[in-house]
Amino acid sequence: MPTTKALPLIDPAGGQAGDPCCPPLTERPFTAGEAEAAARMFKALGDPVRLRLFSAVASHEGGEACVCDISDVGVSQPTVSHHLKKLREAGLLTSERRGTWVYYRVEPSVLAAMGRLLTASAAV
Repeated sequence: MPTTKALPLIDPAGGQAGDPCCPPLTERPFTAGEAEAAARMFKALGDPVRLRLFSAVASHEGGEACVCDISDVGVSQPTVSHHLKKLREAGLLTSERRGTWVYYRVEPSVLAAMGRLLTASAAV
């Protein structure tokens, strides 16, 4: 089975909590490692079903959603589970089983990291 790599975040001791693996796109060119980390995140979000699921979790009341609440995206339940697994493997979602249901959450640090990556540097 292939290993999975989550979007790495900088150690809070070495930077602000939620700092992404990479600088803002407009700050400087990415290193090879930074580009690989960002590409994993964008690849996971590059599928319309995954993007809808990610958005459904992120916008759900309380920032957490049961799989039963977000599975109506026009594909079968096994396909939903596959896409949620890909989002977890990319480090974009976390999950917790409670009884027979699985609940998903977008970590605030992930949203902060994505926002920082896509934010333009301040003009000088």
